[in-house]
This record gives sequence, C-alpha cells and structure tokens, in this order.
Amino acid sequence: MEKQISTSEKLFLSIIVVFGWFALIAQFYLIILNRTSSVPETIARYFTFFTIISNLFVALCSTYLLLSPTSRRGLYFSRQSVITAITIYILVVGIVYNTVLRNLVELEGLQRIVDELLHAVIPTLFVLYWFMFAAKNELQWKNILMWLIYPLVYFIVIIVRGPFAGYYPYPFVNVTTLGYPTVLMNSALLTLAFGVISLLFVGIGKMTAKKTA
Repeated sequence: MEKQISTSEKLFLSIIVVFGWFALIAQFYLIILNRTSSVPETIARYFTFFTIISNLFVALCSTYLLLSPTSRRGLYFSRQSVITAITIYILVVGIVYNTVLRNLVELEGLQRIVDELLHAVIPTLFVLYWFMFAAKNELQWKNILMWLIYPLVYFIVIIVRGPFAGYYPYPFVNVTTLGYPTVLMNSALLTLAFGVISLLFVGIGKMTAKKTA
C-alpha cells in the first residue's frame, strides 16, 4: 500500500526538490563555465565541496520521499537515522557558510541566487521539514558515531587530495596557506561541532519519544 503523506508535507518536499535540483544543476553549469582547469578536474572539484555533496543528499532524499516513498531507496531515506544525519549535514553547511564564508567573495547574478539556495534557503527548509514532518522518536545516542563517519572521511580525502590537485575547496582546509597543524585543528573543531549538533538532535528525538509515550 502506498505511503500517504499530507498535502503540506508534499508541498514542502516539492519546494525542496525543485530548489535543490535547480541549484545543483545551475552550480554545475557555472563551475564548468568559469573553470580554470580541465573539465575532468573541474567536475572533480565540484564534488569536493561539502555543500554540494550535502545538498545532493537533500535533493535525493526529498525526491524519493516525494515520488517513491515505498521504494527501497525511499524507505532508506525515511529511516530516522538517515534523514536526521542529512539534516545535520545540511545544517552545518548553512552555519559554516553564514558565519565564516559569506563575506569572503562578492557574488552577483545567477551565482548569488544559487549560493543563497545552497547555503541558506535549502538548509532552512530541510531543517524545518525535519522538525515538522520527520519521525525522530527512535533516535539513539549510538547513531552519532555513524553520523560522524562522513565528515571525518570528507576531511581526510580533502587533505590528502589537496597537494596532488593543488586545490582546496575551503580556505580553512587549505594546507598550503595554513599548514597541517591549523588545518587539522580546524577539521577537529568542525567534527566537534558535528558531534555537538548531533547530540542536540538526538536529544530532541528523545524528548519526542517521551511525549509520544
């Protein structure tokens, strides 16, 4: 039997899906258009941005929940631990960008629109979706360790790849300008931030479980 979702949930998901895929495709077009290296390297760099990967998770999750919620992938993305992990990742995207990166470059035109969608609009919408519609009463403290794997692997890949590619997607992980001690410290602090936010989300889940009981 097809899973039933409310009209308001469908509307929320539809907006996220449209904004998400538009922003991802437009950003891909812009990075190819303004490339300073070969097309294969530019494509590789596109997928080195935590912002892009996290927004891709959001777009895929929202698409399956909207269009195919009872499919294998739809059921996977509806798992409480999975959708909460994606929410945490996209929330960190918004927090880091708006507190550290927003004023580093002046953006105009389509790039500014895409930037706002990826770093502000979509994170806000998906976090609101989680609070309003996602089940969260079965979240466990042990989920946090699994959630931290992605950020840790991401930092390792970026730091290892950087010297070979001569490129770092964010200034706070640029070993060339900051050195390894500072970059490792920045990575550790960001991982700690992921952990703290994860604790908060599980805590909210626990409170939801108590209210349900």
